[in-house]
Amino acid sequence: MLVYRITQTKYADSLNSPGIAARWNSAGIRVLYTGGSLALSCLETLVHKNGASISAGDFSVSIINIEDSVNINEITIEELQQLNPQWTQAINYSITQELGDKWVREGKSAILKVPSAIIDLEYNFLLNPEHVAFSKIKIVKISKFMFDPRLKANL
Repeated sequence: MLVYRITQTKYADSLNSPGIAARWNSAGIRVLYTGGSLALSCLETLVHKNGASISAGDFSVSIINIEDSVNINEITIEELQQLNPQWTQAINYSITQELGDKWVREGKSAILKVPSAIIDLEYNFLLNPEHVAFSKIKIVKISKFMFDPRLKANL
């Protein structure tokens, strides 16, 4: 399976995670965020960057292959909606962070499939760099990535 990660070019050849808090992990918990499609990865990046950083940035996409033998755990949108129908709102990050932190601590899989908070019919794939199966996850291609300037034209 291929997944996609858009990042500053200087980090594109690395599968390291700084452990910065985000939707699915608390500070100090290392998780790499990838999208199930290049388009979703583009939207996810746009949501978290302002227009100035998009236009000034030097971005690349890393295309990452996950071997078929790697186990994938999944958190469904139904599970999240049962916990809180507004799970997508930033104020509710603690809900998803708790789930992601637990997944990392338990070490049941190297991949966690989660619904996108932007497009709930699409999926992000979180990678756990501490898992033993992480060695079966490899960058297979890196390409320059340019955001269309119309995407953040109003900023």
